[in-house]
Amino acid sequence: MIRTFNGKTPKIHETAFISEAAYVVGDVEIGENSSVWPGTVIRGDHAPIVIGQNTQIEDNCMVHTGTPMFIGDNVHIGHNVVVHCQKIGNTVLIGNHATISEYAEVGDFCVVAAGALVTPGMKIPDRTFVVGVPAKVKGEVSEDRIAITKQSVDIYVKMSKAYKEQGL
Repeated sequence: MIRTFNGKTPKIHETAFISEAAYVVGDVEIGENSSVWPGTVIRGDHAPIVIGQNTQIEDNCMVHTGTPMFIGDNVHIGHNVVVHCQKIGNTVLIGNHATISEYAEVGDFCVVAAGALVTPGMKIPDRTFVVGVPAKVKGEVSEDRIAITKQSVDIYVKMSKAYKEQGL
């Protein structure tokens, strides 16, 4: 469901896939070949949310913010993730059930482990792997892990095209 709020209607690229069971409202922009899966809510009612190209937001996620939010290109956000931050860079994997709190920033080529809690205001440098509650730096993201993230993104771009072609 796509809704206007306070005169702001989501801008969704024609190649993006938005599940009919998702809810996108307000000042939201979704880029080329990105996808939003069932049960996900994206609320641009307090501030703008910009989502780049080839980015997937899987089932049952909550994306909301009180300040402008930017989610980069080639980002894979797993199931049941809460995104309430200012920035997620490019080619990032956010594991299932993670929480990215307000004012946090995630750099490029990062991995946030499943279940991790990125605390308010945390700044995660490029190519960093974080894990835990609260999230702590575990190490550097390898080239192999970056390649796996890119493969995951490619799989979801293809799958979202199939969903669109089948009218889902």
